[in-house]
Amino acid sequence: MLNWRDPKNPLAGGAERVTLAYLAALVRRGHEVFWFANHFPGAEFSDKIEGVNIVRGGGLGSSVWHARRWYRRQPPFELVIDQHHGIPWYAPWWGHTRCVSYIHEVLGPIWSAFYPWPISTVGRWQERWTHWAYRQVPFWTACESTRDDLKQHGARDITLIRYGVHTVALPQIDAKPLTSPLRLIVVSRLAPNKRIDHAIRTLPHLIAQGVAAHLTVIGTGEMEAQLKQLANDLRVTASVNFTGPLPEADKDAHLRRAHFLLHTSQREGWGLNVIEANAMGTPAAVYPVKGLIESTLHDHTGLVATAETPEALATTLAACLGTPDKYERYRINAWERAQTFHWDKVLPEACDWLEKQARAGKG
Repeated sequence: MLNWRDPKNPLAGGAERVTLAYLAALVRRGHEVFWFANHFPGAEFSDKIEGVNIVRGGGLGSSVWHARRWYRRQPPFELVIDQHHGIPWYAPWWGHTRCVSYIHEVLGPIWSAFYPWPISTVGRWQERWTHWAYRQVPFWTACESTRDDLKQHGARDITLIRYGVHTVALPQIDAKPLTSPLRLIVVSRLAPNKRIDHAIRTLPHLIAQGVAAHLTVIGTGEMEAQLKQLANDLRVTASVNFTGPLPEADKDAHLRRAHFLLHTSQREGWGLNVIEANAMGTPAAVYPVKGLIESTLHDHTGLVATAETPEALATTLAACLGTPDKYERYRINAWERAQTFHWDKVLPEACDWLEKQARAGKG
């Protein structure tokens, strides 16, 4: 596995969590698995996590060279997984073995969230060109939106396997009436593309519609100071609680108490935290963006706003308050669907497919 980050990287997120689940499952099947990632300050150059051999080397602009140099010193591999995050590892041109491309999302507009013009435009252009250059390489992704984007960019062989979640669904869901204040929650890396500011800006619009609400923000990231300042500027500091990162048990407890998970990202490869919330009996209210419209089924397992604005999200939430029966149905549907995403249901299919790809390389 070639991936810019490994699970111990301070910037690791959902992509690294699901990657580790797949690789650890391959280890349990008896395979020898390596994960090459960028080095980061304070990290060891080699490590082992859940049986997966972690190798770190290089950084932005140099890790592909370090990976290639390390790779040439190893016995031959049966399969290389080139994980794309906007920029690939170009492994099909130097790996000399079977290669598959693993991609969570086509970044598209996310380039503009991190980089100014013209860098953002160049990034989007090279991403599209890269997918065309990889058109003969099998792609693996988790949602229809990413599959469709890849097809538009020229990819020909795309396999769709859903993500799993570590969060085990509650054996039964508790009663949770829509009492005031409306309890909202965000679980996310506090990064520009996640648009947590939109979730905070939803509060004044709810208040304007006579809806008292409280927002819990779980996570950390480079936008934390700006988001706290925004809450202060909007005079909703008393209604927003920034917890920072939490242990899984504490996070699940917060999700269990919340009425809705909010997700206002620019786009997602799927939205793991949606399913994690669903497993706790909590539906999501999300923006109508790629990935999220698949992890949340509108008017069935949760709500999809009519537009990517805090006003639209607030209106969607406020309308639900008048239909408590619908809300209870969303909870039940979301909870039942979350049970189909347990890792024990997802991993066998994924491992079978990866083993098949490795065998194809021997042919």
